[in-house]
Amino acid sequence: MSVLDRFRLDGETAIVTGGDRGIGKAIATGLADVGANVVVANRNAVVGETAATEIADETGAATLAVPTDVTDEAAVEGLLEATVAEFGDVDVLVNNAGIVRHNAVADKSVAEWEETIDVNLTGAYRCSKYAGEVMKAGDGGVIINVSSMSAFVANYPQRQVDYQASKAGLEGFKTQLASEWAEHGIRVNNINPGYVDTGILVDDDSVIDAWKAEMLVDEFADPEDIAPLAVYLASDAASYVTGESVVIDGGYTVR
Repeated sequence: MSVLDRFRLDGETAIVTGGDRGIGKAIATGLADVGANVVVANRNAVVGETAATEIADETGAATLAVPTDVTDEAAVEGLLEATVAEFGDVDVLVNNAGIVRHNAVADKSVAEWEETIDVNLTGAYRCSKYAGEVMKAGDGGVIINVSSMSAFVANYPQRQVDYQASKAGLEGFKTQLASEWAEHGIRVNNINPGYVDTGILVDDDSVIDAWKAEMLVDEFADPEDIAPLAVYLASDAASYVTGESVVIDGGYTVR
């Protein structure tokens, strides 16, 4: 088998939460491009169907859209049931769904904190729990959490204490889950992006200039810059990699 062959995912099935846009869609497209069947899981059914169709048209892969709210346990169970019914198995789970709001602690309600944690951290747990049941019953699998460089550093000038906490939580989650599920042939790793131009960055030149001043690369990443790392971690090329976090931030955290 050649080196490039080890990156192939032919016949495998991947679920990507929040796979309808931005980083999630780029990862879903990347996985499809190397042969995986891809399930787009997101809240909006119409947008999800559109994304799944676009990915199929671009890559020729088999795709499925399943409306899923990761804060709803029954919906997550339904996602796994629909995936297994369509493709027979789950080999890769990408926990990408997430939210962020920028406001100070004094202005952030407990309810807002709880919602962020529920989507970003507990949502990853729900999806991993049920995907893991399928993986353990089969030949193992791969779980990839889209965390953030925010797990390791304070971002500024924005204020997002709940987001930081949720991403830091994904680090402990990853480490423990990788340890507990290694015996089942399940690898667990995190991708930790920096600033990615998903079309929803702040419309404030002073903030953007502050972010870029800390980077070693002049421009923000595109979502497609994150996808190759996800493909690597999902594939046999990374068969010896588990319990790790890979920061991809244009050098923001170097200094």
